[in-house]
Amino acid sequence: MKAVIREEELDWTPHPLNERVKRKILLTKRDFNVDITCMLVKIERGLGIPEHIHENQDDILYPLSGKFRMWIDGIGEFEVGKNVMVRVPKGVKHRISEAYEDVVLLDIFSPAIL
Repeated sequence: MKAVIREEELDWTPHPLNERVKRKILLTKRDFNVDITCMLVKIERGLGIPEHIHENQDDILYPLSGKFRMWIDGIGEFEVGKNVMVRVPKGVKHRISEAYEDVVLLDIFSPAIL
């Protein structure tokens, strides 16, 4: 059983919706037999993640640094910054419209997406 995951030992990989956005996958059902997925997402200033939907997962975003503009269907656009948690319920369209500055966020999916 692996209990400690060291971020510096993991590689950044392209995000499937924008290859210029990077992610480090920390915890997955596939690798750890847990029903949650945790990853770091790095978005450079000016970039975003296009509109999408997770049919079966809540998407919980917690920025560790930076600010960005986000849109959630039924809520509209709003600014998100460090230490503000956002929960996108499963089945709801959303996007990160634009990073105002370089962003690193913790992204958690429940149940697991990977």
